[in-house]
Amino acid sequence: MSPAVLPVVTRFAPSPTGLLHLGSAYSALVAWTRAREAGGRFLVRIEDTDVRRCRRDYETAILQDLKWLGLNWDGEVRRQSDHFSDYGHELDRLSRRGLVYPCFCSRAKIAREIAASAAAPHGPSVGPDGPLYPGTCRDLTPAERKRRIAAGREFCMRLDSARAAAAVGPYDFVDEDRGRIAGQPLLMGDFVIARKDTPISYHLAVTVDDHLQGVSLVTRGEDILPSTHAHVLLQRLQGYATPLYAHHGLIADPTGRRLAKRDKDLTIRSLRESGVGPEEVRRRALAAVGRQA
Repeated sequence: MSPAVLPVVTRFAPSPTGLLHLGSAYSALVAWTRAREAGGRFLVRIEDTDVRRCRRDYETAILQDLKWLGLNWDGEVRRQSDHFSDYGHELDRLSRRGLVYPCFCSRAKIAREIAASAAAPHGPSVGPDGPLYPGTCRDLTPAERKRRIAAGREFCMRLDSARAAAAVGPYDFVDEDRGRIAGQPLLMGDFVIARKDTPISYHLAVTVDDHLQGVSLVTRGEDILPSTHAHVLLQRLQGYATPLYAHHGLIADPTGRRLAKRDKDLTIRSLRESGVGPEEVRRRALAAVGRQA
């Protein structure tokens, strides 16, 4: 008997901090197409854990634009802010294993630490987004951590990446275009898992959601590829299955600058208001990365 073939489940997970633009529409189109071609499911998730910047009116506008583009989704939209308890449960699991620790450093202090380490022979550790957190609070004693928390010191929670790497051992993941990629558990350093103003980080929330929603194929921009190393590390720590990944190219303007939410003239809303139809928007998105409609 041949093994059962699992259904393809993709997702599009925008943050409602602005209107949907052509680059994000392309990302949604890729995920939608892959699911529909395979007879699978296309999910929409609203990643609104950053309660300071996310707005419900942007969420409404994004969903309206997706419907206008013809990118219908399956099931209910999952809004992350409705599921903080799911993420808190997983954070507690990691904490009980001694894999996370409170960090009391301000951004200014971290910047000073990094500047000071630049003068050292080895220099600061550098990740894909610049110098990594130097681990200042990693080795505080349990008593000192309790004292600072009791004193009302603000803190965030960071993953102890070295301990996490030791816990899971070597790992890898598969990208459709790049093949099998060896995991680099220290690539993102001791990244933030949770903080006061953002109850849970993108990194933890996305791994929990992909697991709970049964996502089997993650399609997203190639700029997120470094974060995938951290996400697969978290998947292994939590005992989750690792999906297949497909990191696609990004849409850029004629100067080569990546499109962003600040590009108001290329939002789906502005294109709609200028009289451009949904089929033409989809064609432009595909053409911008060298694909045919």
